[in-house]
Amino acid sequence: MLRVAVIGSGPSGVYTAQALVGQEAVPDVEVYVLDRLPCPYGLVRYGVAPDHEKIKSLQHNLRTVLEHPRVHFLGNVDVGAGGLDPRQLRRLFHAVVYCVGAATDRHLGVPGEDLPGSHSATNFVSWYSAHPDAAGGRFPLAARSAVVIGVGNVAVDVARILARGADELARTDVPQGALGALAESRVEDVWMVGRRGPSQAKFTTKELRELGTLPGAEVVVRPGELELDPAYGDSAGLPAVNRRNVEVLRGWAGQTGGAEGPAGTGGAADGAPGAAHAKHRRIHLRFFLRPVEIIGDPDAGVRGVRFERTVPDGSGGVTGTGQYEEIAAQLVLRSVGYKGTPQPGLPFDAATGTVPHVEGRVLRDGAPSPGEYVAGWIKRGPTGVIGTNRPCAKQTATALLADAEALARVPLPDDPVAELRRAGQRPVRWPGWLGIEAAEAALGRELGRATVKIADWPGLLVAAADGER
Repeated sequence: MLRVAVIGSGPSGVYTAQALVGQEAVPDVEVYVLDRLPCPYGLVRYGVAPDHEKIKSLQHNLRTVLEHPRVHFLGNVDVGAGGLDPRQLRRLFHAVVYCVGAATDRHLGVPGEDLPGSHSATNFVSWYSAHPDAAGGRFPLAARSAVVIGVGNVAVDVARILARGADELARTDVPQGALGALAESRVEDVWMVGRRGPSQAKFTTKELRELGTLPGAEVVVRPGELELDPAYGDSAGLPAVNRRNVEVLRGWAGQTGGAEGPAGTGGAADGAPGAAHAKHRRIHLRFFLRPVEIIGDPDAGVRGVRFERTVPDGSGGVTGTGQYEEIAAQLVLRSVGYKGTPQPGLPFDAATGTVPHVEGRVLRDGAPSPGEYVAGWIKRGPTGVIGTNRPCAKQTATALLADAEALARVPLPDDPVAELRRAGQRPVRWPGWLGIEAAEAALGRELGRATVKIADWPGLLVAAADGER
């Protein structure tokens, strides 16, 4: 029997496990899916917004794989700094596939980025998604104005959560503490800002359109900023998603009647068509603005963001104009992408934020390292959507299976779980995860809501222990 460890239980890890046990060329492959958290599903549980129930339902498909008789989920197992290293894992498994994602955010590199009130969007997402590492998170929701820097789907998610009513979120599994804070939020204006034009924005049309469906919020788009985009007048040559995005933005710009209002004041000019004073919140979509400074001081925190107006440079990028604009804000959420981090004991390419590999085989000093593989973002960088992980995982699994005969010759201890415990780990097995599910369902009933996520480490581990009794 070939015994494989997959590090990470998000889509790339689960798809790797599926590819390994779903083939017949190498029979009896046994896969142990290890995760630092006691809960499976990775970013599907802790990255998909709570009001995106359809995407979150992907958990049902991932669950089917993790319940396969030759797939074993082991949560609460720490791999990396302070935990298990590659040498220890290779003594327990014939092969190890690292599916650890891209764990950190890219930085803006501007003054004031670390001021109180300036946060990465990832931290905000983790907080409203009940990630246990974010249990103590605090965000200044007494702010009247919030700036989201970035124009991808994560930026759209956090803007939507800030603008959505808490009554709507109460129907989701958002943790009770985050729900209470969002219910008391005083945010009126949400500014989502990109340094390039609308035809180059990374959000998908479905997510963009959702902003226009929020019952308590109006979307404000400035026609002049759309017209700066070379593709605005003739979007026919754009890829379909970019063309649809431009069309949606054109519609919203038409509703504002061309009124832009003074910068930082929070909306269309008084009396302008589309100045929806009956709406509780406004979402401003801004383009061709590059952040150059987050303004504030260490005591009072963020007061605003200073941007430089940009224009297209004719080569797909933008160049600064020397004209500046400030948007008042007391909360800044930075959403400008992710990057991989070095994995202790593994080679790492700092330029790409990935582990060097060939078709998923880890390279050490330019040669494939027997029994070590990568899949997902740590393999290819933070690109694609959830489904992109499936062919990526299959490529890695195919390489591993081609190496199976040589790998399986290495003798291993009989019980890897017992060995993990001897190494100081306290694995949460599948019954423990079912205990967490049951506890979250009970918490929902107690609060008169749907299932409510447990948001702290002690609560998760107590529920897991109850499930394994």
